[in-house]
This record gives sequence, C-alpha cells and structure tokens, in this order.
Amino acid sequence: MQVVQEKIEYENPLLSIKVWQSNRELNFAVNWHHHPECELMLVQRGRLDVEIKDEVFTLRDGDVIVLGSSQLHRDRSYGDKTDYIILQFDLQTFFDQSTIPYLQYFNETKVPLSAMNYIFRDHPESRQAVAECIRDIFVEVQNKESGYELAVNLLIKKILLILIRADTRGLLANQDRVERIRLKPVLDYVDGNIGEKVTVEEACRLANMSYYYFVKFFKKTMGLSFTEYVNFRKIKRAEQLLLTRDLSISEVGDQTGMPNMAHFYKMFKRFNHCSPKEFQRRMLAWGRG
Repeated sequence: MQVVQEKIEYENPLLSIKVWQSNRELNFAVNWHHHPECELMLVQRGRLDVEIKDEVFTLRDGDVIVLGSSQLHRDRSYGDKTDYIILQFDLQTFFDQSTIPYLQYFNETKVPLSAMNYIFRDHPESRQAVAECIRDIFVEVQNKESGYELAVNLLIKKILLILIRADTRGLLANQDRVERIRLKPVLDYVDGNIGEKVTVEEACRLANMSYYYFVKFFKKTMGLSFTEYVNFRKIKRAEQLLLTRDLSISEVGDQTGMPNMAHFYKMFKRFNHCSPKEFQRRMLAWGRG
C-alpha cells in the first residue's frame, strides 16, 4: 500500500486552515494519505466514498465527514460529477487560554476523531449545522471581507462545540474526565508561569505523582508530552507579543521564559516553520494588505 504524507499549505498565515471546493468529473480516486491537520468534507452534489481503515463512509448531497489528525484515509468519487468542500485545519491553534482545557477532548489517544461521525448519522440537525459552518468558512475565505479571520475562528470553534454537545455517547466529554481534573493544577501552573521557568518537578509535586508516572500520565491524557505542551503555550504567548507589543526578539524570549535565543528560535520554528522575525513580518504585512 502506497501512503503519501500530504503537506498542507496555508494561504493566510494568520489562519491555520485550508479550504477549497473540488469538482470531480467522472470516477476519480485519491490514494491513501494523511496529514497532521484535522479534516472535514461536505458533499454538495454526487457521491463520495471515504475509507478509513476497514470502514467505508458513503457520502451524498449534504453529508459531512470528520477525520482526525494524521488519520490515514482515501476517497473515491462516483458518477458524472461530484462537488464537495474540503476543510483542513490545525486544531491546536484554535484553542486559547480560556478554552485550552477542551483540547483534551480531541487528543485522540483513546478515541479517533472519526468516531464522531455517528453524530452526523444520528443527529441530522447537527449535520446540517456543521455543513452550514463549512459553507460559511468557504465563503468567508473566498470573499476575504474585513474581519474574516475572526469569522473563521468563531466558525471552527462552533463546529467543535457542536461535536461536544451532540456527543450523546460521551466519547469526547467523558474521555479521561478524572484524569483532566487531576491535571488542572498543573495546567493552571503552566498558564500562570509562562514568563518563568516551568519545571516538570513542580508539575509532579502539584499532581502528586512520581516523575515517571506523571510524564506518561500527562502524555496519555493531553495527547502531547508535558514539555511539548509547555513549549506550545509559550510560543502562543510569544506570537501574541510579537503582534501586539513593541519588543525585540530577545525581549519576547525573556517574557516567555525562554531567554536562550537558540532554544527560543528552535521552538518557534518548530511550531511556525519560520523565525520570529519572519512570522512578525508576514503577519503584519498580511494585516496591512
């Protein structure tokens, strides 16, 4: 089986999404592929079969499917013409300090996001609501009216909210609930000390766990390691400072608890695929455009 790792190119550096409309003539198949971004597909006309592992979803007019991060899949269209909208997005970037606890609902350590497709089958109103969000996102990105980035951000969050509230099986909201409660002091500690040195030793103390148990527990519950989580939160804060404050790169590093510039640049590039200065220039240039 030939598998392709697809690299998603974002048109707008302010938005970690890609959305487009596909118009396929006659029968057409896409080979097995995956990407770190989550994906939603909305069929507007025709038939599309999407295969995930041993399961095949047959989508027709108005049907929606959701795929998780790095979930292996392939699809095939049938008939004279199939029209559908594809929405791919980096889920992590749509969570801020007030909503970060809900990121744990989508960590996919136990339940793949594709398991949520029962919602679209069992709850037509939820399917219709998500379909409308996808259409609205597509229109917003096409028209690019003032403030469309805000509109897209809100619509992505609305989709996530629909999934959480329509999850009558409790696959998301009840996933590792006790574990999330145990980690709350740790998450509060990280958020309250973004500008300082955050240590795993203090996190272990707050969680009342040994080091080896804590690192495994955190990764299993959050879907990323404690160090990855801390770096993610620090870089998100650095992005905010770069766009809202008149600070040098070294000052931003200091204020996010990463005074070592080599380490700061390395972490920033890992999350943004560019240097802090390049990020700032691209963001501000896009905003002026």
